[in-house]
Amino acid sequence: MGKSKTTKFKRPKFNSVGLPVSAVREVDGAEGELDEESCPAAELLEKLQSPSADVREFACASISRVVQQRQTIPGFLQRDAVRRLGPMLLDGCLAVRETAAGALRNLSACGGQEVCEDMVKHDVMTPLTALLRECCAGFDATAVAMKSQRNPAEDVANEAVNLLWNLCESSSQAVFLFNKSGVLDAVVQCLERHPHNVDLAVSAAHCLHTVTEDNPELLRSMNTAVLGALEKVLVSSQPDMAHTLLRTLAAGTLWNIKTSLPVARQAQTLSVVVATLSQCLDLDPGVLIPELRRAEEARHRSTPPLKEADRQAALEPAEEEMDDEEEAPSKKKNGKTLKVDGDFSDLLPRGMEELREATALLTAQQTSLEIIVNMCCSDDPSDDEWEEESSSDESDMGPDGLCDGASVLMSPLCLSAEVQGALINHSLPEKVLKKTAFPRQEATNVCHENPSWRGLMKRMQRVQSRALTCLHSILSTMDAEALGGEAALQGAAQHLSSLVFGAEEIPKDEEFLEAVISAMRSLLQIIASKNISQCMTPQQLMSLSEAATCCEVVSVRVNAVAILGITGSTLAKEKGTAKTLQMIGNALLLVATRDSDLVVNGEALDALLDVFADGEEAEMAAKDINLLPALKTLQPVFKAKIRKEGRGKYSPQQLCVLDNIKVNLRRFIGYLEKVVKK
Repeated sequence: MGKSKTTKFKRPKFNSVGLPVSAVREVDGAEGELDEESCPAAELLEKLQSPSADVREFACASISRVVQQRQTIPGFLQRDAVRRLGPMLLDGCLAVRETAAGALRNLSACGGQEVCEDMVKHDVMTPLTALLRECCAGFDATAVAMKSQRNPAEDVANEAVNLLWNLCESSSQAVFLFNKSGVLDAVVQCLERHPHNVDLAVSAAHCLHTVTEDNPELLRSMNTAVLGALEKVLVSSQPDMAHTLLRTLAAGTLWNIKTSLPVARQAQTLSVVVATLSQCLDLDPGVLIPELRRAEEARHRSTPPLKEADRQAALEPAEEEMDDEEEAPSKKKNGKTLKVDGDFSDLLPRGMEELREATALLTAQQTSLEIIVNMCCSDDPSDDEWEEESSSDESDMGPDGLCDGASVLMSPLCLSAEVQGALINHSLPEKVLKKTAFPRQEATNVCHENPSWRGLMKRMQRVQSRALTCLHSILSTMDAEALGGEAALQGAAQHLSSLVFGAEEIPKDEEFLEAVISAMRSLLQIIASKNISQCMTPQQLMSLSEAATCCEVVSVRVNAVAILGITGSTLAKEKGTAKTLQMIGNALLLVATRDSDLVVNGEALDALLDVFADGEEAEMAAKDINLLPALKTLQPVFKAKIRKEGRGKYSPQQLCVLDNIKVNLRRFIGYLEKVVKK
């Protein structure tokens, strides 16, 4: 019943210090009223007016650090920090400009969407774009002779680009001003610095990847210089992980702007984009992360390591971010739910190059998988409209929620022959499937044994979840033959079963459960449609149902119920399956009766109708579990629940489906009454 729809990934907002984006809103009124002793905001903001550049630099740097403590943010906002920091972006001292940009960047990352919108309202974009242009003009003028020295103009530009990225991710008005200001050329200039400043180039690539998504106005500004800069990045050959991430982001940007490319170049561009993603996914973090850790140890033996105090000071925000990442709230953009994600790699001290490389590798692979998801769903012209219609803040629906009563898998999305061919030619379905495996033990040991590397564990888990979502997307848009036929599908089913049932108990992580059950549902639907034997035992089926029932994520419960329905309707056609059908029927009745979400109730009822619609085994099982009286009792409750909760809580499209289920339930009860009279 639920439409198995893959949601396009929006680029995650950069969170430079790792606090939840709505942290400022979580502070209660008592904390908001901070006195002078508990909040240094007043003193630091006053120092911004000092005639001494050193004092102003100190104040900006201190603000940048202090706002990492969420309880201090309201104190700064109450004292008009945004308006007072804005002019510092064009201070006469370059060091003040850099620290001011850093302070605003951290404030935007910690304060979240509302703070970003407040910054745009206070016209931060005007001095920010002016600063970025001045930095770009000074790239060559302040070029340094020695490679070991850093270009101060590029350092300022890096902070400015990251602030710009934050604002454009969180504020549609910032994107509008980005388009209007013509600052695109300046960001491209930052991208072009990649041969000798890859950090700046990666920041620019992140920004470009964000602003080019769903931005037709900006596409009209694309010119040969932009395309040329992106193509130069793609043909770069530096083997380090930072350049791998850079090439991945450039590939994603090219995919975003594909409609602005000359028709004659589109096929070649598609090939280059897919090849770039394929090369990124070829890399094995399970091998490379231990190698990078050994390289770090060897370097420490030959050179003095970073002072412990400095290392800890630099790592605190990075480690806190990874600890808090799972608790970060979701936000909506264009009706699409996205989890706030962070990237702290540029905050790691220069003495931790290997950890920076490992972080860049995992970020690149996560991004590659997200791009493939978008490639698989971008050919559906109604994609955005579907999500806007079916989104509901209250129902917390995932990409597989209740919608129009027709499974996409029964009517595959028309993935273009060119895209499908490119994905298959580069073996991306197989490579994505490999990425769905759990991280290698050697790599996880590195993370557990070294405090500074522990944040990589969640990043590896995130890559796995993205791969599962990507697999779901591929399964939803390719036919069985393109995926390798019966043998390949059975192999994939066995692999997914091992992920869920390989341990003593089913994993509890919600993100993993949501992704793996979604992929499993897609695969089982294909297998059922091709009459291929199922791979799950009745015991596994029941344990999956029980685990999903305890999960708070609605889409997990919806998909688990759908899996019961798919499996049950297949078993109903076979002999000697009545006992298993009884278990499935009882489980579905329990969900239909007790689940708090009307969408899940509807999915369970729809699954019951599928399982017990026909066949001798189904008739016997229905009689044994007293299905008819149970449904007669449930029918008025379901109707009343639709009347009471439906309006305002669920979308019109969802309500339409629920009404259809209500009608089908009445007809099914009539069918069962005839069966009983036989």
